[in-house]
Amino acid sequence: MEELIPKITIFLLIMARLTAFFVTVPFFSYRTIPSQAKIAIPVVLAWTMYYTLSADVAIAFDGTYILYVLKEVVVGLMLGLMAQLIMAAVQIAGGLIDFQMGFAIANVIDPQTGAQSPITGQLFNILALLTLLAIDGHHLLLDGIYYSYQYIALDDLALHTGDESYAWFMFKVMSTMFAIAFQMSAPVIAALFLVTLALGIVGKTVPQMNIFVVGFPIKIMAGFILMIIVMGVMVDVMRRLIEVMIYGLRDFMTILGGM
Repeated sequence: MEELIPKITIFLLIMARLTAFFVTVPFFSYRTIPSQAKIAIPVVLAWTMYYTLSADVAIAFDGTYILYVLKEVVVGLMLGLMAQLIMAAVQIAGGLIDFQMGFAIANVIDPQTGAQSPITGQLFNILALLTLLAIDGHHLLLDGIYYSYQYIALDDLALHTGDESYAWFMFKVMSTMFAIAFQMSAPVIAALFLVTLALGIVGKTVPQMNIFVVGFPIKIMAGFILMIIVMGVMVDVMRRLIEVMIYGLRDFMTILGGM
């Protein structure tokens, strides 16, 4: 019976990291997932992971235990937010395209996160989510949170956030996110710029034409046609973005653990 009932101190620490991770990580934190599942998944995973992590760990329920709980919550939140930050590149790419198409004045409520997002960014977000599921990225996220204990142990109270490598890594993540967003949106933005240039020439040569009335639907139609043409390339970039997210989480855990 004692083998089936875990030590409550270790079990709560594992569940704290898992719960914080699932609150912020892409896919698992979306509102479309029932609340019962959001509660059951961390509890079941914590119960399963307990028997592989508690062999050499002994943490007493004393005054420092609350610090261990806070550390686990911070680690889970940081890992989930790091994955969410990298996946935000699709939203940025959609916003850049919307600015050129004229959709920047209209935002929609994302039913998955409850926040406002660009129209094209919402489309790319759905495609990125489907790509994540198609390549079993959600399983890789579960593997990531499991192997995080190899980099950041339960009984290690310190996080190496003051190192120079931590600041440099955050700079690399931000620059990579904007670079991927620019790569996704560059073909459509460049083509729409040429359309805008052509409309400007037409407006100068044919002053009788109301270029503002004619140009708006032309740019929208051209934008949709261009997105359909390059959609295969964008999906491939999304797949590479998910790979960057997985490798980025591994490097981030290495820095936090001081390895």
